[in-house]
Amino acid sequence: MAHPVEEAREFRDYLAIIGRMYDLGWDERNGGNVSYLLSEETIEKYLDGGKKIIRRIPLPMEADPIMKGRVILCTGTGKFFRNVPRYPSECVGIFRIADNLKEVELLYGFDNNACFTSEIYAHLMCHATRLKKDPENRVILHTHPTNLIALSQIHSADDRELTVDLWRMMTECVVVFPDGIGVLPWMVCGTDEIGRATAKKMEEHRLVLWSIHGIYGAGPSLDDAFGLVETAEKAAEIYLKVLPYKLKNIMTDEDIKAVAKRFDLTPFPGYLS
Repeated sequence: MAHPVEEAREFRDYLAIIGRMYDLGWDERNGGNVSYLLSEETIEKYLDGGKKIIRRIPLPMEADPIMKGRVILCTGTGKFFRNVPRYPSECVGIFRIADNLKEVELLYGFDNNACFTSEIYAHLMCHATRLKKDPENRVILHTHPTNLIALSQIHSADDRELTVDLWRMMTECVVVFPDGIGVLPWMVCGTDEIGRATAKKMEEHRLVLWSIHGIYGAGPSLDDAFGLVETAEKAAEIYLKVLPYKLKNIMTDEDIKAVAKRFDLTPFPGYLS
């Protein structure tokens, strides 16, 4: 029998986004992970207020105090994205960060003794960072978009240079990610080190590119976080398509500023001349 939470709109939207990313080819095999802070309404209505704890799972690090009591819907380690919409209770879990900050209380899913993503370091650190910047932050989305990964191998790993090059690719880019993209050099994944580096970048940027690996996006909703990555990925695709050619028309710094002014936005300070 299906669990009531599987009927919640937040849960159904979560499965739809994961299915969409798989269909786009961004999340091969078990690549990628998504964590989503559930609303109090969903917790009360579909999880009985979080009263029933299935089991406790130790965290590999102590969570930031701002995460205490947060209820998170998260993908499981080693779970294939193509299976998530069909077998959600096997592939995802809902857990609450315990008061001791050293473990989670499982409220749903992770059947057959499954566990949260191996990138839990980065997810919890990034959630904490974004909550301090924006209390409405609810989503951390990690995926492997083809063109952004390709771009990271031929472009400098410089925040400003990569951001401005992508801003120039489409008029909408500076509107969607005016705070730019943070870039990390290649690092071993699933470690405390890359988690801390990603969270540090997220103090200023909602998008963080992991060179030769993938990207992290943050936002107040699934649509917002997915839309950030979707827009950056399309800009990267355009960049790669026009790279072999001599461009006859480009967006200048003044053009980008004009778009930002039209939408009452401020491009990341110091990125434009």
